[in-house]
Amino acid sequence: MALGKFLGLFLIHIALLLGLCFAGDPFVFYDFEVSYFTASPLGVPQQVIAINNKFPGPTLNATTNNNVVVNVRNKLDESLLIHWSGIQQRRSSWQDGLPGTNCPIPPKWNWTYQFQVKDQIGSFFYFPSLHFQRAAGGFGGFIINNRDIIPIPFDTPEGDITIMIGDWYTRNHTALRKVLDAGKDLGMPDGVLINGKGPYRYNDTLVPDGIDYETINVHPGRTYRLRVHNVGISTSLNFRIQSHNLLLAETEGSYTVQQNYTSLDIHVGQSYSFLLTTDQNASTDYYIVASARFVNESLWKRVTGVAILRYSNSKGKAAGPLPDPPQDEYDKTFSMNQARSIRWNVSASGARPNPQGSFRYGSINVTDIYVLQNKPPVTIDGKRRTTLSGISFVNPTTPVRLADQFKVKGVYKLDFPKIPLTGSPKMETSVINGTYRGFMEVILQNNDTKVQSYHMSGYAFFVVGMDYGEWSENSRGTYNKWDGIARTTTQVYPGAWTAILISLDNVGVWNLRTENLDSWYLGQETYVRVVNPEATNKTELPMPDNALYCGALSKLQKPQDISWATSITGGRSKLFFTVLMIASALLFLSR
Repeated sequence: MALGKFLGLFLIHIALLLGLCFAGDPFVFYDFEVSYFTASPLGVPQQVIAINNKFPGPTLNATTNNNVVVNVRNKLDESLLIHWSGIQQRRSSWQDGLPGTNCPIPPKWNWTYQFQVKDQIGSFFYFPSLHFQRAAGGFGGFIINNRDIIPIPFDTPEGDITIMIGDWYTRNHTALRKVLDAGKDLGMPDGVLINGKGPYRYNDTLVPDGIDYETINVHPGRTYRLRVHNVGISTSLNFRIQSHNLLLAETEGSYTVQQNYTSLDIHVGQSYSFLLTTDQNASTDYYIVASARFVNESLWKRVTGVAILRYSNSKGKAAGPLPDPPQDEYDKTFSMNQARSIRWNVSASGARPNPQGSFRYGSINVTDIYVLQNKPPVTIDGKRRTTLSGISFVNPTTPVRLADQFKVKGVYKLDFPKIPLTGSPKMETSVINGTYRGFMEVILQNNDTKVQSYHMSGYAFFVVGMDYGEWSENSRGTYNKWDGIARTTTQVYPGAWTAILISLDNVGVWNLRTENLDSWYLGQETYVRVVNPEATNKTELPMPDNALYCGALSKLQKPQDISWATSITGGRSKLFFTVLMIASALLFLSR
């Protein structure tokens, strides 16, 4: 008992000490156990990737400027990286979870991510970035809330609901990988999942019996915030709820001008927040639908996700046909015009108290221009590959950021072309040389036959224009220079271009890629290297003490489990974990 009392007082003193150590921005802690799990979302048992035995994984919840600590235990049989898609880790690409910046977490190892969600709000998600693993799961939502002193531009919703939609195959990710490695297409998906579950049986012919479906329960006369993420492989999806309007309020960290949509196209990797008002009668439940876009509807009818919206006073099950998708088979501008209608709410505050619109991006001089062109897959050195401006990216065995830190030569070339190559395509580790504090214009030219989504890590960019045809200098006359949405993932329609502007104020090595998982796997990506030339100006956080080593630096890696991150608070974080573990062990032994 005496030892127990002593330890109780000891822990109280430690808590007070830690309160002084971490008197700055608060910390939030999560534990991830990443493992295989058997599930049957489409009625066929298959191997999926679960986090803490959940598929999809848990939704992370943080507030602007929080320090987020996620301890990851890799229980897979292959290496792992978790990427925090859309989280703009200020001053540190060390925690980005991509092969160009981080060495992978070996099987059976622990590794702890620690980063700050500085000056951010909004709806994002995380996923495993290696080995085509996202096709098997491992994803989940990531919410960053406003601080209490910063108002949201709408009344506080009754509830906050995360919805993950995406195309799905009943083959596991290793089988899909082999298909791509063999030079073949994946073919039509087997279905669309909503929150990891298959479709409600709205049609006895298309949907087999016994499939578990998602039900979202609501009360009548309330307003809910729906955060919808397309975490699929390569299929653009139209999202809609029977008899209800979707009031768009936010996308990937930016509050939007609030507009009602009966449905919205959500492309791979994109996230949207809708305000849903439950203003219908409750004679029946209502369908929630995510259906494939820009495909042969007659062949793809079975590739439709269907969930149920259930009022607490509902009088019966949903029945009848699904609500219609957009009727634009012969109008290729409908979806693009819908995308153009999404505007930035320049009168709303974001993570800071000043209006977002005070950042007048339209009046900033452009310092660098890159035209990034993708084409259908090509054969390079006998392998089927995808390209960006004629280059198929090869991930180095030593990550770019680690090579810079230790001055390892020959890992990459800083020669990515500003305009597409005219000669034969090639496989290289070619990186964009970004100008620190420059303002870069990137034109994404899609010369393929399907929609591509593009994402850039570490940044939100301004989507200022899109149109069909080839981009030219004259296209700038169509740019939106006032309230183009700032986001992290944008779509580029086939035979069309999208223009984005990026303020390169975040040092690090940042991935610029297609989110279409098959195209990304085959090489359609690059990195933007942003270095502060002033050596004495501390604009980047130091390399974390728990950094993993691989490639040319493998000999530096200790052969033991590395568990604790110290990237932000250095020795204080190490002290925190060490003392906590000792105190916990002593308390256990005293029982």
